[in-house]
Amino acid sequence: AAAASAGGQVAVLTPTTVLAAQHERTFRERLANLPITIGALSRLTSPQDARGILASLAEGRLDCIIGTHRLLSSDVAFKNLGLVIIDEEQRFGVKQKERFKELRARVDILSLSATPIPRTLSLALAKLRDISRIDTPPAGRIPIVTSVLPYGKRIVRDAILFELARGGQIYVLHNRIETIRTAKDRLEKLLRGTAFAEAKIGIAHGRMPERELIRVMDEFREGKLDILLATTLIENGLDISSANTLIVEDATRLGLAQAHQLRGRIG
Repeated sequence: AAAASAGGQVAVLTPTTVLAAQHERTFRERLANLPITIGALSRLTSPQDARGILASLAEGRLDCIIGTHRLLSSDVAFKNLGLVIIDEEQRFGVKQKERFKELRARVDILSLSATPIPRTLSLALAKLRDISRIDTPPAGRIPIVTSVLPYGKRIVRDAILFELARGGQIYVLHNRIETIRTAKDRLEKLLRGTAFAEAKIGIAHGRMPERELIRVMDEFREGKLDILLATTLIENGLDISSANTLIVEDATRLGLAQAHQLRGRIG
């Protein structure tokens, strides 16, 4: 908002189409009362809409653009780019991140990451780049309890029932697309005969059409789904305050950075 008010344009770069769609929705909600125009550019943007957005960017009629790698294309031109926000910075290469500096020498870049890559940490520790740490949790957030246990149906069922009983939502991580439908049947069977036998379960994985994937994520965010059964594609996403339980199957198959990113989905 400060950059746009000062006459500069803002570009928000995200690694996935799903995250770009989530950011667009959040930006529009939070900036609804401000005279800031917002656009989105990704694979889901139709050619006709893309032409209009690109023209508005070049003419300075668009204040904020949110998009994926599509923002790095040669046909994207800004009239007065002032600020670049790179979300999940660790998902982009050096050349991709330097692209904006080529567009305009004096551009401010804000890189965000819970798991920065070694090069970024090295630049920060050498004081070649400023770094800010956010140590204070959002108001009302309670530290999460992490348990590493052997898989057990009773443990999973009790965790789900506990969360549903307090009105929350649950992420269940099953990182095999081939068996994710079977995993859904297994969850439904676990809940059969309980007070939450009718709990709504949604599925999200990387082989789904992106529009369908965004629809499922939106339904989970709006509380229309009680449980989201997903692969690791959820490791990059926005906070959903009512999702307070994460069940990870085969946790030993995850890398440390992945596990840390996934923990960030709850709390």
